[in-house]
Amino acid sequence: MNEMILLEHVGKSFGDFQVLQDINLSVAPGEKIVICGPSGSGKSTLIRCINRLAPHDTGTIIVEQQDVASKQGSEHVRREVGMVFQNFNLFPHLSVVDNCTLAPMKVRGLSKQEADDLAMTYLRRVHISEQAHKKPCQLSGGQQQRVAIARALCMNPKVMLFDEPTSALDPEMVGEVLEVMTELALDGMTMLCVTHEMGFARKVADRVVFMDAGRIVEIAPPTEFFDNPQHARSRAFLSQISH
Repeated sequence: MNEMILLEHVGKSFGDFQVLQDINLSVAPGEKIVICGPSGSGKSTLIRCINRLAPHDTGTIIVEQQDVASKQGSEHVRREVGMVFQNFNLFPHLSVVDNCTLAPMKVRGLSKQEADDLAMTYLRRVHISEQAHKKPCQLSGGQQQRVAIARALCMNPKVMLFDEPTSALDPEMVGEVLEVMTELALDGMTMLCVTHEMGFARKVADRVVFMDAGRIVEIAPPTEFFDNPQHARSRAFLSQISH
């Protein structure tokens, strides 16, 4: 199998604190992976290592046959892997559409018209094209997160990484973001999503990765993970959350 993403024996430390320990994971093209676990288990660091926002210390991370630690691989990841953050990270001084066109123009070399057309295509896809000329501060949290997803999609990424994309939202706004993510998943996008939304994991994930204390404890299809978790730590985690 030609994996889209391959992690082998990946480790990461911040000072004396080891955040990731011996992480091994392969992700097939089009596969949807949900990463869950208690706070501080290394989930966000794991996906940040994939796109080099947090360079790993040991082991190997391969994305589309490119070692992300190499200069060429690092540049490849920045072009081909989209990232959606917990807190939107939109440029406050730019309009919605200009937030979406900046990277395609600078990185892909698109003209302003090409980038505008592309941005409107993806803003329509996330159901927010009518807000294209507003500033982020004029939008709700859920709307801002949908803009952040559209902005990532404007680079036509091969992979989308989501770092707890709904955790900063008011509860009534969570559904609109999860709906957009579900549509992406159904379209066949390769996705890794760190989330506490277990209903989304049940519905969308091909596999659930459960992490604790910097290690992968269990990997299973969602039905198996939720209905018959194999590890005591997984069972304890699931007993504390509603799903």
